[in-house]
Amino acid sequence: MAKIRTNKGRRVMRHIRVRRKVGGTAERPRLSVYRSLNHVYAQVIDDSRGVTLAAASSLESAVKSQKDGKRKVDVAGLVGELIGERATGKGISRVVFDRGGYQYHGRVKALAEAARKGGLVF
Repeated sequence: MAKIRTNKGRRVMRHIRVRRKVGGTAERPRLSVYRSLNHVYAQVIDDSRGVTLAAASSLESAVKSQKDGKRKVDVAGLVGELIGERATGKGISRVVFDRGGYQYHGRVKALAEAARKGGLVF
């Protein structure tokens, strides 16, 4: 087996390792985070059915209109608030946090804290 030397490859391996332990159910779905170089995405997923229950990203018009001149961390906070509102609107209050192999730092941390403000418990 070839060695994985890229940062993306290492993140993917960390994510696989975390996903062995973290899974979403109907009672406690998984809040999954993905961040690219310029954007951040969040989904609330029921892994038992394989269904996305709620989603938000920095590409949406609700976030785009507010992100002018803000840092990426602040935009991630807006996405976190949005996913929190959407999930609680669908009756979801408790989730399992899946950081996607990223460090709990910066944009991932800002999104998580804003989702907690939006009403999610994890």
